[in-house]
Amino acid sequence: MKNELQEILNKLDDIKYGFVSIDKNIYQDDSKDWDKNFSKLYRLQSPEELIKNKYGVCWDQVELERYYLTQNNIEAKSYFIIAYAKMQEPTHTFIVVKSDKYYWLEHSWELYRGIHEYETLKELLFDVKLKFEKNIEEQNIKNYELAIYEYSIPKNNLNCIEFMKHCEKGLKINI
Repeated sequence: MKNELQEILNKLDDIKYGFVSIDKNIYQDDSKDWDKNFSKLYRLQSPEELIKNKYGVCWDQVELERYYLTQNNIEAKSYFIIAYAKMQEPTHTFIVVKSDKYYWLEHSWELYRGIHEYETLKELLFDVKLKFEKNIEEQNIKNYELAIYEYSIPKNNLNCIEFMKHCEKGLKINI
């Protein structure tokens, strides 16, 4: 299973972190205009659009991972983690495959890129939560409330708020 998952993850090698705006401009991760433009210009890409454009945030990349997993008849579940804070609400999405073990496939979060193996889903989600909290602390975000949701396949072309609301309609996980 792990080799099969690695082959799928390798298909994302040419995808870079960024987003394609509604007016088809590419905003790379280090763009100075990212913060002011993401919430108003972002639209969720279809897997085919992401393959063509080569730029996507975790939200887009998870859907491409799901697309490849489905093509290989591998079931997966997607998760959305968010830190509700006053000034900003950092998020991350990731995909999980259950076989003999639980596997977290990660491409967009470069620090943790790869396949991570766990005995239980609870162990996996707790590890992602700890890593996410560490990232939040490094951004000096204080007084936040963390939530994790298991969410269903979203429609393409959702804007930032629509995507977040879609995820929040999913199953809230207590970790």
